[in-house]
Amino acid sequence: MTMAMVRHILVKTKEEAEALKKRLDKGEAFDQLARKYSTCPSGKKGGDLGEIRPGQLVKSIDTVVFKKPVRITHGPVKSQFGYHLVHVYFRD
Repeated sequence: MTMAMVRHILVKTKEEAEALKKRLDKGEAFDQLARKYSTCPSGKKGGDLGEIRPGQLVKSIDTVVFKKPVRITHGPVKSQFGYHLVHVYFRD
């Protein structure tokens, strides 16, 4: 069965997500930005969602996790919770 290891940062606005993505692109640490800015409880773990299987996350995020390239940060991706920056660091 397919699985992925994922981390993400969740913020309220697209502008916040875009600003954080620029910081990531300049080399800032994903886990540190997640701890400081993410509104998801996973932020306390550096945004790590752990092992994910298809269908566990909302559709917009699930699509990124299982259909987009790994080891790059995708987003902002909109969901009913806000805007996500999604980084898939392993997929099998």
